[in-house]
Amino acid sequence: MGTRTQDDRPLEGRVALVAGATRGASRAVAVELGRAGAVVYVTGRTTRGHRSEVGRPETIEETAELVTAAGGTGIAVPADHLEPAQVEAVVARIERDHGRLDVLVNGLWGGDHLVGFPDAFGRKAWEHDLDADLRILRLGIDSHLITSRHALPLLSRRPGGLVVEMTDGTAEHNAKYRGHLAFDLAKYAPIRMAMGLAEELRDLGCTAVCLTPGYLRSEAMLDTYKKVTEETWRDALEEDPHFCISESPAYVGRAVAALAGDPDASRWNGQSLSSGQLARVYGFTDTDGTRPDAWGYIAALEAGEDPQEADYR
Repeated sequence: MGTRTQDDRPLEGRVALVAGATRGASRAVAVELGRAGAVVYVTGRTTRGHRSEVGRPETIEETAELVTAAGGTGIAVPADHLEPAQVEAVVARIERDHGRLDVLVNGLWGGDHLVGFPDAFGRKAWEHDLDADLRILRLGIDSHLITSRHALPLLSRRPGGLVVEMTDGTAEHNAKYRGHLAFDLAKYAPIRMAMGLAEELRDLGCTAVCLTPGYLRSEAMLDTYKKVTEETWRDALEEDPHFCISESPAYVGRAVAALAGDPDASRWNGQSLSSGQLARVYGFTDTDGTRPDAWGYIAALEAGEDPQEADYR
């Protein structure tokens, strides 16, 4: 067996915190950071002993094991990121263990079950359940702010730190109303957070960006399509032909790993980025060897065109 080189492990010696890494894009981000050699702390509310309000079976322990299996060091720490004391304790542990934090990925969400897909879209804001909407804002905005407040003092101690705010949709796409007021606010807020944090971190030599996957084949999304799997996902095209442009969670994970390993990542400071966009710049591919550009496909579709999969992969 050959020895892995620095080129194989560009994040060797780096420490990352992926907040909300229980499943989906954030789990894949954690795994890809581990594959690049990082120590990755993964946090979330669902553990092998406790299931969060989301109600899904994936756990942070599983994520940590996947990180380690990929070649990194995965460390699972249960935390509710709406509880400042719990987040403070996570960061204190990282500081105690390593004395540094190089990458913060704010992948917190967990509000899909409150949104009411698809029926709630198109209803007036005053027709929504107020408690559900306020919870959406707490999960999608407050959790990010709390995490940044406690993690950034450690991350910003040395130049080169990277903050990735995760959301759904590019700035261009989210400039249009998303049809559900609370969801719209929750998904646009990380774009503004990245913009603001970029300004606050600039003079400290650190970088903040906002990143979105495309049409994501998360565990929950696959389950909605008659329980197709990552191996059989194309079976869902009969129900939704536009699922053809979907991407695996690993694709956006590779985008974060590429950003974290880029010594010139500051060129992106404050920008809204997508997995497909960064794939063209950094040269990585999805697991099938293609480079899907879901947001380009969606833009063409919304413009009344008839986009073809082959033109956006």
